[in-house]
Amino acid sequence: MNIEINTALVSLLAFAILSNIPLGYLRMGSPKYSIRWFVYIHLSVPFIIGLRISNHISWQVIPFSIALAVAGQMIGSRMYRRRRL
Repeated sequence: MNIEINTALVSLLAFAILSNIPLGYLRMGSPKYSIRWFVYIHLSVPFIIGLRISNHISWQVIPFSIALAVAGQMIGSRMYRRRRL
């Protein structure tokens, strides 16, 4: 059971960062504070919540998943800026 929880936890955290990299890239190409911009920031959140709840992962993981989602957004935005230079 411990291995299953660790696998689910690693999968959740990997999803949090990896799903937000392309969303951060797309966000940089949309006007700031537009509907698209807002959607690109928040699109992964329901999926992260669903994965956490369906895999019975503790609420204590929420700060880590938020931090990795933000990190993914930042990585994607940097990729966008580097490609545009």
